[in-house]
Amino acid sequence: MRIRRNRETAEVSTESLNDIMFFLMLFFLIVSTLINPNVIKLLLPNSKTTASLAKQPITVSITADRLIYINKQLVAEELFESTLKQLVAGNENPTVVVRADGNLSVQDLVNVLQVGDALKVKMVLATKSEK
Repeated sequence: MRIRRNRETAEVSTESLNDIMFFLMLFFLIVSTLINPNVIKLLLPNSKTTASLAKQPITVSITADRLIYINKQLVAEELFESTLKQLVAGNENPTVVVRADGNLSVQDLVNVLQVGDALKVKMVLATKSEK
């Protein structure tokens, strides 16, 4: 005579894990696109060393067709100095990060750096690291 025993096995339902992983992936994709503050596309020159700044600097971006942006807002070349002067007026030791396109002429970059020098502002040239 054979005796049959009913054995119960423990099971883990993984059906809902697919949904959770999908929502996590979607969340991180959306958040990662919001984190990048530099939305003006430039080809930055290369550099072998990198440095980061602790406080939030003023960003000046110069495109290849010589358009100047201050903190992502387009500024006319004639109003660049006065606009920058207004932004650094209340700051102690202001820092301006210059993001110039790699195809830009050196004279255009020097013109922007001279404005910073006249306003006694620390100017930093942003570069892309070679990794």
